[in-house]
Amino acid sequence: MSKKIRSFLVVGNFLILLICLAIFFTGAFQVLSRALYDYNQQTSMTHAPHEDIIVIEIDQESLDLIGTFPWSRDIYIPLLEQLAGAKAVAFDITFATKSDDPAVDQAFAEELAKHDQVIIPSTVEMESFFRKETLVKKGELLKGQKLNRPIPEIAAASKTAHINAAIDEDGLIRRTWLMLDTPEGPIPSLGYQIAEMYGADVQDYLADHPQAEMNIKFNSSTKDFMSIPFYMVMNGEVPAETFTDRIVLIGFAAAGDDAKPTPVDNHMYLVYAHANIVDQLLRHEKITVIGDLAILVLILAAMAASVLLTWRTKTVTSVALQFLLTAVLLAGQWLLFQKRLVYLDVVYPLAALWLVYVVNLAVKTFFEMKQKQFITKQFGRYLSPELVKQIAKSDVELPLGGVNKELTILFLDIRGFTPLSEKLRPEEIVDFLNMMFDMITNQVLANKGTIDKFIGDAAMILYNAPLDVPHHEYHAVKTAYDIQNGMKSVQADILQKYGVEVSIGIGINTGEVVVGNIGSYLRVDYTAIGDAVNTAARIESNSAANQILVSEETYLRTKNFFRYRVVGERQMKGKSASIRLYEVEDWIARPDGVEAKIKVGE
Repeated sequence: MSKKIRSFLVVGNFLILLICLAIFFTGAFQVLSRALYDYNQQTSMTHAPHEDIIVIEIDQESLDLIGTFPWSRDIYIPLLEQLAGAKAVAFDITFATKSDDPAVDQAFAEELAKHDQVIIPSTVEMESFFRKETLVKKGELLKGQKLNRPIPEIAAASKTAHINAAIDEDGLIRRTWLMLDTPEGPIPSLGYQIAEMYGADVQDYLADHPQAEMNIKFNSSTKDFMSIPFYMVMNGEVPAETFTDRIVLIGFAAAGDDAKPTPVDNHMYLVYAHANIVDQLLRHEKITVIGDLAILVLILAAMAASVLLTWRTKTVTSVALQFLLTAVLLAGQWLLFQKRLVYLDVVYPLAALWLVYVVNLAVKTFFEMKQKQFITKQFGRYLSPELVKQIAKSDVELPLGGVNKELTILFLDIRGFTPLSEKLRPEEIVDFLNMMFDMITNQVLANKGTIDKFIGDAAMILYNAPLDVPHHEYHAVKTAYDIQNGMKSVQADILQKYGVEVSIGIGINTGEVVVGNIGSYLRVDYTAIGDAVNTAARIESNSAANQILVSEETYLRTKNFFRYRVVGERQMKGKSASIRLYEVEDWIARPDGVEAKIKVGE
């Protein structure tokens, strides 16, 4: 990875981090977080409520038999008589206004006074017409504006508790306040009061949250609880022993507005929400929500993992691992909730995981395409398609500068070009050179060579660069052999048309050179420089028409593949020592041991 890409990634991923933090702290994905929480609730339901919880329903059948609600309060007197043996009897019905007949209220109050286990609910006004806010102080209970108790006669003869519902912005009930503060002092919730009266130790719940807030664990749906129609109890159709030492809740279960959506039911009658709260308190279950700090750490970890996967693995592998990480996070949080009732909100870590991945993958793809375009432009016209594909697929970087590497260098020169050019028009000269270089290029690319440059009527060709080519010496000599064989038809055609004989002289050498992008920032060429390059050029200048000369180093590496004739020692210009040269006479075999055909191309 280049410094440019690395710098781009640091800046880019820092900006993504800021975006992820903004998304997290603004709660942009709260809808998804709640949906995940609700799914955990739905899949963890036991559907087996505490056996001592009974709900007496004011259902449609009871309304049809008794009459339109509200009923006269003396209707509840026989009900209370039937429930005398219960440990706790809780009405989810408010008695905040007086009856038309005061004697009815008095009779109901007198019956209530005979029972010390009956709860008549109150409501707490959290806002008023003049004050539209709720007081929340650190470490203190929520402060209500006013406590709306039942009428005095009933309030004096019963216990009370609040039935305020904590409704989230999406309209669902997921939480409850076990205790609220009022001008008249703290008041427990209906569920909390019932659990205490039943004998459960629930004091620790108040210490778990500064505002005594509890996440409700909905273990049961409406049909899971033991439910009895109101009229059956009132008429004595249910034995009184059924309610002995048990908890009884009385509330609406008929069409009306006394129902709200919950994570497990889009239309749950509120008496059953209270029943679920009581069930949770009796089981002593607590839902723990992991805090923001842990989620932030997980977001950072997800971002780091995504960056590593994007840049350290192939795209197909990284996509598969991204989905695997997604599955691990979702399954992990689900198991955590199922086994420990701990909710870990992985929506924001998952958002960070995929946001970082998509952006980094786009950046990676952009730079890879840019690199491939550069490689294709740089090498596409003078490298074999196979080598171009290998370079494009690899992570080879081609920076300005060179590296030391062993290459085989081939120089060739067209002999007889000067007298031929005197007989041709300029456009014919260009056509001739194009024809010659097309033939040469095809042979070079077929033998895995790299055309460094065409210099007038000459050419310089490299082997073993930019990618490694096994047996590069063999491929260089084989290219020269194929070119000389390809020249036979060209020579005959030129001789017939213009009466001029053209030929090619070739020189080959193997040695250590500096190869790479050499030049300036504005103009750069991929080439090789060094003594071995100069030697190959000198060998070519010593070659005769139709002759292939190689250095001793090249000969020693290819003598098993070609038949050679010893030319002898030659003194080269600029060299202090003479060089022993060999002429290629025939092709014998390939490096894999396959014998050569007599005719080239068979």
